[in-house]
Amino acid sequence: MHSVPLAHTQAPHLVLVGPMGAGKSSIGKRLAERLGLPFVDADRALEERTGASIAQIFDCEGEAGFRQRESRLLAELLASPRQLIATGGGVVLSAENRAQLAAHAFVVHLDVDVAGQLHRLRYCRSRPLLQRPDREQVLTQMALTRTPLYAQVAHLHFDTEGHSPEEAVQLLLAVLQPHGFTPDEYRDR
Repeated sequence: MHSVPLAHTQAPHLVLVGPMGAGKSSIGKRLAERLGLPFVDADRALEERTGASIAQIFDCEGEAGFRQRESRLLAELLASPRQLIATGGGVVLSAENRAQLAAHAFVVHLDVDVAGQLHRLRYCRSRPLLQRPDREQVLTQMALTRTPLYAQVAHLHFDTEGHSPEEAVQLLLAVLQPHGFTPDEYRDR
């Protein structure tokens, strides 16, 4: 786990980035509750907005269409009142998204290695980019492309391997406190 100082004094949003299966949604929901922040799972918000699953959006519009929708949603979320946002794994592929994150958020990179992803996602059939027989190769290639981008935007890196969601939340709360994210600070807002 490592931490980088935030350029501005207080970020309005806490944003989780990282590969699929890292725990952004499960950890994010618990962490938001402990911090007293509203929680937004960006993929679920996109599904609710469109009335279609992520897989259906990929089928109809392709990855490029999905990424455009994802970018518009991220900009809207970052313009909203303070919240904890769990992003989709590919949000960092866009330079515009990375700039938005840098300007408006304290970003935590939740990480897990490919073996951990394969284990956690072994029964998952809802992720469009994994509907192939060569899942390990796909995840490895994604890691090679995306890991440097996660590192570019992240103020904090946290490896979720070997931690239950609740353990991860406890550890993250301790590390986030010096950055102004404490349960007491947000409960009365």
